[in-house]
Amino acid sequence: MSGKEWKKLDIYNILITFVVDMKVTDKIIARINRIDTGDLFGYAILGLNADEIIAGSKALSRLVNKGIIRRARKGYYYKPKVSAFGEQKPREEVLLSLYLFEKGKQVAYITGTRLYNRLGLTTQVPNSIRVASLDKQVKGKVGNIVIKPAKSYVKVTSENIKYLELLDVIKDLNIIPDLQKSEGLLYLKKVIYDFDSTEIKKLVTYGLAYPPKVRALLGALLEAVTTNAASYQVLKKSINPSSSYEYGIGATLLSTANSWNIV
Repeated sequence: MSGKEWKKLDIYNILITFVVDMKVTDKIIARINRIDTGDLFGYAILGLNADEIIAGSKALSRLVNKGIIRRARKGYYYKPKVSAFGEQKPREEVLLSLYLFEKGKQVAYITGTRLYNRLGLTTQVPNSIRVASLDKQVKGKVGNIVIKPAKSYVKVTSENIKYLELLDVIKDLNIIPDLQKSEGLLYLKKVIYDFDSTEIKKLVTYGLAYPPKVRALLGALLEAVTTNAASYQVLKKSINPSSSYEYGIGATLLSTANSWNIV
């Protein structure tokens, strides 16, 4: 093949690529036009096939550069909403969902001071958010809020988060800002008291994955608010009877503290 023929072939390939890119761009724009401002979207909603992903990525980058869409994080975008107060981002909880869900399933949850503020245990509002997951370290940024990783002791699901949150309160009872121990214990006892037997069983099952200190205080709380010894005996067997667990809690605050070596 002569040089002239190669040149014609190159021009032909460029034209084909251009046509394909334009078709994919038109397809993406048509989909985006049906998405409400402020709603997040990823590649899945664009209906691209495997051969269109590369062209789609280029098209999305062009749309970002033109200000038609904004990038929320890698692989996720939104149409900016403009009001009298300027351009608005999606709500914080919507952006946070990108870090908590994968393929529609919850794989992480918010813990730390942000959680304790939501539960009414502290008035402090942190400038970072701890996100706990079993399988990965979740890092990122939502506006000016930094996402930092935290440890989950079990696999996270939408069904078990309420138990993990409660166990995290027990774990961090000594370090929750501004929280009086008496108020913290009152909150824990009230929540546990309202659990039915099935919920208590799940709480204990997840609690067994936590450090001994957490298992000890959980057992003491269960003994204080339930009459079913079987609900906490498994916790008693899981801790060392010669160890003590420092919470700064005595029998005046929790009547069962001594029998669980809580000091």
